[in-house]
Amino acid sequence: MEYIQVSYEYEEKIAIVTLNRPEMRHAFNTEMAKELLNVFQSLNEQPVRVVILTSSTVDAFCSGADLKERKGMSDSQWTEQHHLFEQMFQAVANCKQPTIAAINGYALAGGFELVLNTDLIIAGRNTKVGLTEVTRGIMPGGGGARLLPKRVPLHIAKEWLFTGRIVPVAEAQQAGLFNAVVEPSDVLQTALQLAETIASNAPLGIQGVKKIAEISSLEASEAFRIEIETYNEVIASEDRIEGILAFNEKRKPNFIGR
Repeated sequence: MEYIQVSYEYEEKIAIVTLNRPEMRHAFNTEMAKELLNVFQSLNEQPVRVVILTSSTVDAFCSGADLKERKGMSDSQWTEQHHLFEQMFQAVANCKQPTIAAINGYALAGGFELVLNTDLIIAGRNTKVGLTEVTRGIMPGGGGARLLPKRVPLHIAKEWLFTGRIVPVAEAQQAGLFNAVVEPSDVLQTALQLAETIASNAPLGIQGVKKIAEISSLEASEAFRIEIETYNEVIASEDRIEGILAFNEKRKPNFIGR
């Protein structure tokens, strides 16, 4: 499938998904949301081990939903479009592979929510984030209010959510939002280096720990049940045998994902 506003590259076990609507600071309209949804749904069927989500320019990652497209929409059209957006956010969140957001410039409103739905965040020193929806008479609809308190302390998350202000990179980093902050020109390369490290590990093991980390807030006995169930699936894999064999033979393991 050919994509216009989203590009997709896959090489050496790592996929790079790039937002490409620079004239709108990569704001997502209906077409971009459809493309992003299709890409992330297709990743579950690909031999990809890590996914990087980025944009094609350093001035912005994504400024959120395209409000110009929404101008004049009826309530039913708005609802239909938002259902598509919900599917897009869920596709990113439910990606079985580890996901890394590699961001520069503005990541605002739904754009910041895209970031929060990934696993790890590498940010350029020019990054600015914010869930600005309350200043527009709405609220985050892509997981922002639910996910931000998992990244930064609750009282800080509430302040950002209540004020809708744009937060500079240093403040966001101090709150613990990012995995790393680097020069804008180094963002993608840093993300690739991290992705390569992750991709060198056993895919089923990585997917297993991602799944368990996400359900850690469940009631303890239920979380334990799912953890052991997942563990048993992973240790039954060929990669588990290869990992032990490689350790004893003092060589790098050749994981195959099964």
